[in-house]
Amino acid sequence: MNRIPTALVAIPVLVLALSCGGEAPPEKIVRPVRAMEVSYATGDAVRTFSGTAQTDKVINLSFRSSGIITQFNIKLGQRVRRGELLARLDNVQARLAYEQAVSALNSAASQMNTAKLNLDRVRALYEKGSASLSDYENAKNSYRTAQASHESAQRSVDIQQDQISYGFLYAPGTGIIAAVNAEVDENVSAGQAVAVLNAGADMQIALGLPESVINGVRQGMTVTITFPSLQGGRHNGTITEVSPSVDPQTATYPVLVTLTDPSDEIRSGMTANVTFDFGSGDAAENMLVVPAKAVGEDADGRFVFLLEGASGSVVSVRKQHIQVGALTSAGFEVLDGLEAGQVIATAGLQTLLNGQEVRIQ
Repeated sequence: MNRIPTALVAIPVLVLALSCGGEAPPEKIVRPVRAMEVSYATGDAVRTFSGTAQTDKVINLSFRSSGIITQFNIKLGQRVRRGELLARLDNVQARLAYEQAVSALNSAASQMNTAKLNLDRVRALYEKGSASLSDYENAKNSYRTAQASHESAQRSVDIQQDQISYGFLYAPGTGIIAAVNAEVDENVSAGQAVAVLNAGADMQIALGLPESVINGVRQGMTVTITFPSLQGGRHNGTITEVSPSVDPQTATYPVLVTLTDPSDEIRSGMTANVTFDFGSGDAAENMLVVPAKAVGEDADGRFVFLLEGASGSVVSVRKQHIQVGALTSAGFEVLDGLEAGQVIATAGLQTLLNGQEVRIQ
């Protein structure tokens, strides 16, 4: 049997061992990330929204009863004074009901007088011993019943008299007619608006704001107002009303702004541009904001990835839970968990791990 020399077998093994021992270890891969420094809200501080001018008191004029209009002294743009008669109805049914109520009152008064005479007669007989106690008590009860009927009939007359007055429309305040919705000989129902009266002394701007900015709006906040239909000129205004709920028709929050320097040129219905400066005031200067894409969420709440322990461009990632407030146009308002000047990752949150080393791009 031929044998292979031991030295020949050992040579390939030695060569293989030397080649393996000479390889360098694999290079460690450091993931690149985008980052930003946490700061206070400054961007997109000035926003402009459109609204409509109106007086602070707009009254829909209507009758309190139904009927056909027989008199209508209302014209568009007409200036009226408080208590002035503007329109009236035929009031046929109300007058008929009033006459019936008066007739019932007269009948009740006659019955009450008859019951009173009968009570006086029975009382005299009872005092002489010619009538029993039960007769006297029955007479008193009959008189009380007649009195109650008379009082009820009197109230009915008063009510029907008010119903007649409901057919007259008087100006509830001094102002200008802004709209006319009815004509003479038209049949209207109770509560139907026949005209609109602008009776306010101040001019307001009504507008709707989206949910992204409504939390930055407060009563007493000052704004700047311009009117495209008026050449030049800027006006100042103050926010007087902020709705706490959204308008389902416009999906915005209604807001009213009162002009502090009104002008005779500003008319109800004009389009206005209202400019808000959300960057002014202590509240805006002290509000930390982070981009929405930099905020993640897990079972413990919202979080960001802090970049800290820098060694050149390579840093360590730490998961930091935060408390967020309103979502603004610039991102989430940070209520707790972050400070200005800290650096956070702004992309790739799904692939980052706590304690991982990354490189800032």
